[in-house]
Amino acid sequence: MTGTGWPDDEIELFLRMQFDLQQKHYQAHYPGADFQVIWADTRPIGRLYVHRTASEIRIMDIALLPEQRRQGIGTELLLTLIGESEAKGIPLTLHVEGNNPIRAYYARLGFVPGESRGIYCFMERRPGALAGE
Repeated sequence: MTGTGWPDDEIELFLRMQFDLQQKHYQAHYPGADFQVIWADTRPIGRLYVHRTASEIRIMDIALLPEQRRQGIGTELLLTLIGESEAKGIPLTLHVEGNNPIRAYYARLGFVPGESRGIYCFMERRPGALAGE
């Protein structure tokens, strides 16, 4: 946001407003969702938002601070959710920006692309995806 030329206090206010609007959207559209902060020791390093229903587990948001990426933390979170999906026999789903390189990683984990919605691509991983079921 430094490229906007805005003063720091305006950037902080804008980001807080965006966060609040996103939270309201999630609460309205995903009642009962699980909102978790990811911690390393005593420091927050990311977040994981998951909505569980009888028919799917939806990853609403998974985010880590840039310096915490590529250390296996996100993979561990995803593998835990994949295990839950497998145990319950329901798909694990998410939306990802269509041009995000992480899509290839999700595909290696068994996620397949579905319909696109604006800039986002829906991806789904069915139980047994890597076992050829």
